[in-house]
Amino acid sequence: MPVAAEHSTLTLTLWIVVGLLVLAVIAAIVGRYLIRRGLREPFVVRMINRASDRVVDIVKKPLTVAMLDEVVAVLAVGHYTRNIASALEENRDELKEMIAEKIKQDPTAGRINYVPFHDRLIAEASETTMRVIMEVLADPRTDELINDLLRDNLAQIRRAVREGEDREGRK
Repeated sequence: MPVAAEHSTLTLTLWIVVGLLVLAVIAAIVGRYLIRRGLREPFVVRMINRASDRVVDIVKKPLTVAMLDEVVAVLAVGHYTRNIASALEENRDELKEMIAEKIKQDPTAGRINYVPFHDRLIAEASETTMRVIMEVLADPRTDELINDLLRDNLAQIRRAVREGEDREGRK
């Protein structure tokens, strides 16, 4: 029975790639050893290194595009505003303290220190700020905004990777 009938194309391709990688590693080790000993790299080692560099260059871009497509697919189904809201809720007390501290340090809001019960006003402003942020994050329009941002940025990244692939193909 012929070898091709026993193995699929993918299996044969993987064996070839693995074989080339093993040869590349062996060539790198032999080349480094010979260079350390003061000898030039043998012709065969140079050829294997060049071939392995070409294989890496050929495989690199399609793998990058495929991984990017997978990342896009995963990011497209996420609910990031819920995650942000959850993290804010988890750290609510610290955030309120930080907001109050920043209000007290703000040069334009510094005059509030002269108002009676200013600490209570600042605490209410901090609480209101947190509540408004949580409501904005819970709004479906914010989720849509984040998804649009991700979609547009990922489309730009994908375009840049593919253009880089096209530029390398034209050289």
